[in-house]
Amino acid sequence: MVIIKTLATGSTGNCYLIDDGETRLLIELGIQFKKIQQALNYETSKISGCLISHSHQDHCKGVQGALNASLDVYMSKATTDETGIEHNRIRLYENKKQFRIGTFTILPFDVKHDVENHGFLIQSDNGSKLLFATDTYYVKYKFSGLTHLMIEANYSEAILNENIERGTIHGFLAKRIKASHFSLENVLGFLKANDLSRVQEIHLLHLSNTNSDEEMFKKAVQEVTGKLVFVP
Repeated sequence: MVIIKTLATGSTGNCYLIDDGETRLLIELGIQFKKIQQALNYETSKISGCLISHSHQDHCKGVQGALNASLDVYMSKATTDETGIEHNRIRLYENKKQFRIGTFTILPFDVKHDVENHGFLIQSDNGSKLLFATDTYYVKYKFSGLTHLMIEANYSEAILNENIERGTIHGFLAKRIKASHFSLENVLGFLKANDLSRVQEIHLLHLSNTNSDEEMFKKAVQEVTGKLVFVP
């Protein structure tokens, strides 16, 4: 199995820990590194690597701190260039080319955002198979044999449209949200299109403070999948 711990999620910062009992990885470093250290009881030496999906600050704010702490940080070349960070602990990954960190095999895959962005298919030697995808309005790939999902459910079309009508969300911002984030409706479609027969847990990430409803989202995904759903 894989243990998933959310250290931060949402537009103010994202950081997640996954642990298969042998290898510990951080996905995203979107909060100050000292806060990550505190959340991990300062046991950062046990972290085998950090995966960064893209260059936005709520996903890479803590990169420099992690590098200074001698952690390996894995990013694409475009993300590295966009952050402007240079360090000998940066490890470059390429789209759809597998690499290993400890007992994990990681396959980055492209997703749709307003900068180059990647999801990750992460397989453990213990048989677990985890999918991570956030900050995307669409995932064009299908997956089989998944055991864990960590997937963005940022907004509901209905709630967002209500907020547009009320004037609480500007039309320009709403257009950007729809072009760069996963709606509940699209998440449900994605889940229906994939093999969930082995799935043990679904973690819904990066919910909007104003355009989502935690209980409604959780119930909707449970009804479609029949799986254990967490909203951190």
